[in-house]
Amino acid sequence: MRTRVMEISVGGFMLAGILALILLALNVSGLHVSDSSGSYRVNARFENIGGLAARSKVTLSGVQIGQVKAIRIDERMLMAVVEMDINGSVDYLSRDSSAQILTSGLLGEQYIGITPGADDEMLKDGDTIENTQSALVLESLVSKFLFNKISE
Repeated sequence: MRTRVMEISVGGFMLAGILALILLALNVSGLHVSDSSGSYRVNARFENIGGLAARSKVTLSGVQIGQVKAIRIDERMLMAVVEMDINGSVDYLSRDSSAQILTSGLLGEQYIGITPGADDEMLKDGDTIENTQSALVLESLVSKFLFNKISE
């Protein structure tokens, strides 16, 4: 009887450890078990998205308020269109807000930073942020610096 209780408790402990590892892996990867019904979709067009990827963070003042849902090409304007899911509780982003692609650290991941505007009308589901700033590509900056130094 004592061995049976020990086996059941070890099995329960192992099951709890496996569940904790699965939840940790989901959290680290950016996936969520919950659905995105409490969010709204906002688009932004960028000339260059650098290394931005789906499931990247969308932040406001450094606080995550959403994530990048998808990235596609606008065939008419030949620009990247980034679709973002913004948390439904963030209902105070005005239509003249701006979006820029930022990098965490020197070589870190890229994410979108939103700067709120001052318009009275707020962003709604399906709206597009017009004021955007593309990603700074480190290789481009280094090559410009090197070629300017060589030509002098």
